[in-house]
Amino acid sequence: MNHRFSGLIYYDWTYFLIMIPCLILSIVCSATVKSRFSKYSKIENSRHMTGAQAAYQLLSAHGITGVRIEHVAGNLTDHFDPRTNTIRLSDSVYGSTSVAAVGVACHEAGHAVQHAEGYLPNKLRSVILPVANIGSRLSWIFVIVGMMLPVQFNFVITIGIILFSAAVLFTLITLPVEFNASSRALKTIKETRMLNDSEYAGAKSTLSAAAMTYVASAATATLQLLRLILIANRRR
Repeated sequence: MNHRFSGLIYYDWTYFLIMIPCLILSIVCSATVKSRFSKYSKIENSRHMTGAQAAYQLLSAHGITGVRIEHVAGNLTDHFDPRTNTIRLSDSVYGSTSVAAVGVACHEAGHAVQHAEGYLPNKLRSVILPVANIGSRLSWIFVIVGMMLPVQFNFVITIGIILFSAAVLFTLITLPVEFNASSRALKTIKETRMLNDSEYAGAKSTLSAAAMTYVASAATATLQLLRLILIANRRR
């Protein structure tokens, strides 16, 4: 069997066939979203609306109240916290009047609308999150220990695969949540005329690039799971 360990990384033919392309895809998607955000951060929207104001307007359009909008340090650290019902917008979004800022802020407000309306995939993701966190932390420990044990202890690897499956399920459920938040954002931006047509296209381009990072994450996690299954089957 041609394989070796380096630190906590297990190398064999599946690593180079599956994981290297996934790494390249993730790098490309990350670079694309940064490039798009940078491009449309330089274009000011014609209404001079800040990201915080855009988020508030989207919430108002959906009749959502009681959601706080706060500033958070960092770049692209924007998120919605369902525990405190708070939208946190980063340095480059909160007070910015750029096209990108409006798009990102409305996307996060879209998550707040999902939460208020009880969007089912969002509920499922919240339920799975604790299990997924445990699975992502412990799965590789079981897999690596199992690989070091005799073949009759393959059940240890199986435990690792089951744990990692929870993390994979979380990334898959995240896809409809993120796509729906962007869809809500873009629909409201168009209906309320927050942005004109050319500005809308820029916001859509930014959010589309961001969505692809979640696709890359889900694809990588799914292929990692496939790799673990292949490794376990080879040992039988």
